[in-house]
Amino acid sequence: MPLLGGIRPPIALLCLLILALAGLTAKVLGPAGDPVVPKAVLGSQQHFAEDGAIALRASIDERVTDLNRTAAALNAGEPADPERVLSDLSNTYQKWTGTTVLDLESGKILAARGETIPLAWLDKDVLTGDHALTPRMVRLETGDVRLMTMALLDWKDRPQELLIASNSLSVPAINLGPFRSMAVVARGGEVLATAGFEQAEALNSDAERDELAFLQKQMTRLSERGAKETEEDPVSAREPGSRGYPGVSGTLLGDSYNGRVATAGYASLASADPEQRKSVGAGLGLTVVAMLPVVQEHAVGQERELYGLVAAGALVVFGLLAAALLWMAVQRPLLHLFLESRRLARGDLTRPVEIPRWGETARVGAALERLRTQLSGDAEADRETGGRKGRFGLRVPLALTAVLLLLWCVPVGLLLNRTDASVSVPSTMVNDQRDRTDLVADRVRRALNEAQADLVSTTRLIDADDPDATTGVLDDALRKHTRYGSLYVVDKGGDVVARAGDEPSADWSEDEKDASLIRVAGEGGKKPVIQAGAAVPEAKGLTLVGEIRVEFLNSLLARPGLGEVRVVDAKARTIAGSNGFLAFESLPRESLTDLVRAGGVKVGAGPVENGLLIREGRSVTVAAAAPFSGGGVAADVGWTVISWQNAKHFEIAPYEREDRSVLAGMLGLALIVVCLGWIHLVVVRPLRALAGGAEKLADGDLKTVLYPRYHDEVGAVVRSLELVRQQLQARRQNQARRSAEPRLGAGGR
Repeated sequence: MPLLGGIRPPIALLCLLILALAGLTAKVLGPAGDPVVPKAVLGSQQHFAEDGAIALRASIDERVTDLNRTAAALNAGEPADPERVLSDLSNTYQKWTGTTVLDLESGKILAARGETIPLAWLDKDVLTGDHALTPRMVRLETGDVRLMTMALLDWKDRPQELLIASNSLSVPAINLGPFRSMAVVARGGEVLATAGFEQAEALNSDAERDELAFLQKQMTRLSERGAKETEEDPVSAREPGSRGYPGVSGTLLGDSYNGRVATAGYASLASADPEQRKSVGAGLGLTVVAMLPVVQEHAVGQERELYGLVAAGALVVFGLLAAALLWMAVQRPLLHLFLESRRLARGDLTRPVEIPRWGETARVGAALERLRTQLSGDAEADRETGGRKGRFGLRVPLALTAVLLLLWCVPVGLLLNRTDASVSVPSTMVNDQRDRTDLVADRVRRALNEAQADLVSTTRLIDADDPDATTGVLDDALRKHTRYGSLYVVDKGGDVVARAGDEPSADWSEDEKDASLIRVAGEGGKKPVIQAGAAVPEAKGLTLVGEIRVEFLNSLLARPGLGEVRVVDAKARTIAGSNGFLAFESLPRESLTDLVRAGGVKVGAGPVENGLLIREGRSVTVAAAAPFSGGGVAADVGWTVISWQNAKHFEIAPYEREDRSVLAGMLGLALIVVCLGWIHLVVVRPLRALAGGAEKLADGDLKTVLYPRYHDEVGAVVRSLELVRQQLQARRQNQARRSAEPRLGAGGR
């Protein structure tokens, strides 16, 4: 009869899974060649494009916010002369290519500074409606594109004036590193600005100029492809929100030239938190494309493919041995019991039951033989047969099968393709770690400069003679700037005159030894206290102090693909970090501390960023340190941004092969658990229960009804035993009935 379930399906599944795993092993453990460009290098270009997009978006948003904030501060005060407005604006913020104040009633230009701003684009739609004063991209007569930002100056008893500032949509001022180029691309693929390309006039040979022309063409082509990709909706895009980026980003692979392949990453400008704060930059439809030519890697030899074939062949051999063991030790004895039990149930008692040699099947076979003798009425043979106890059960062949398969899984998963500290990491990854760390350092430095510039702007609204009005100004500023935990005005002695937000966590006083406007305090506490200060004009001795939240700095450090990132002071003590940290704790490795000290050494104009590979034990760590450099009040605080990550996280060939080996070993373990666990649950456990029931039946327990649990071999044996039980019960009842009947001729007359 056809049997559903039982021993055959799991053994067949085991064979199929072993063949499938062998084929997968031959394919993934021994590829004929590695990719031309490692995935890690492509992913690094994607991260670089995302960083550039974040920097450009933040720069645009900050410029718009600063202009609106300045206009709001001016509108809250007394009317100011247009020339004075532009002068104060340029002294506070050096970020616009041109500024203009326009009389809206007459259309006359009242004041202008820097680049001449054309006014032909100003119309009714720009000044009225739902999108009034929304920043616009305008093309100049020179062909350059500018972002025009507008703010309204409205004083009582004076015609309204329009403050216009133009921004260049240039590539963010970040360190691109050697050979990398970056482009800002508009909708449709038009390249608005590029950076990183050398000037053709500065090249010395035609070959270099030809390569430059090739790279420029590649940038144009890849920019068009990147802009097309970012036009897709983030939900339906091929790589939406890739690796934690809120916008659309991805990688592109270009053509090769002189053994180098053009690789690129693209990223659309996206708001960091669209639900809480809309971004002007994110609404412009811009895309940042980062391109880097990398050396084409050579394919590995045929011996790598041979490794995969050998591992697959070994798995097939072990699998065949395991299947043969299960067939001989489990399937064949169980099928034999099924046939013998069915024979007894049909009433064929002529020949003895062939008893298996060991295990539960031997116990059941011995019980069947005793039942046969009982049915045949041979009590003496029943006593001689007795009950045979199997010392070893079917768990033994299952364990041996598992050991056979583990002989393949363990070496493949733990020994094959193992890496150590000698792994070759592409130099591009070290360079990108260094350049991206420098970019993060630039972001933190600019954020601190912006925080101090905001304080300078706020000090113009402070009235030293009216503490209540000052408190209101501080409350309003604290609502607009989430980077601060508290704002307060202190006098020359450090006493707080007015406050908004939390209680001051540290003192601020005029100190000849520490006259910096960015300070860190709170040593010994749970959190570092980062303070920024700005003197209140026309109020000698008063200083506006803002305590910058550590969480704000931590949010600037968290970047995918950069590993652990921290900000440390001149003594290499932690001030902020992308993950959890203790205030002012030392770096976890002495090599990282040495890297920070080496980065702080002034070379030429100042300290420079450094990147290196740290090989310790069997691990390889990529680390980089970037001291604060550039302009602003935060440039001289002596802080350094340091990042490090285990190279094991990189998608390069040696680590990918190791991961594939581990995956193959884990799949083998899963195969063992599924198939052998199935056999144990549906065959071994029911068979052990069957052996106990058969022995009780052979010992004379005819009252216990035997119910089959499964429709398989074991269930078939149970049904046969139930028929035998019924036959024995009927036989005993007949014997009792005959012994109770009166004998013929008994009694007397």
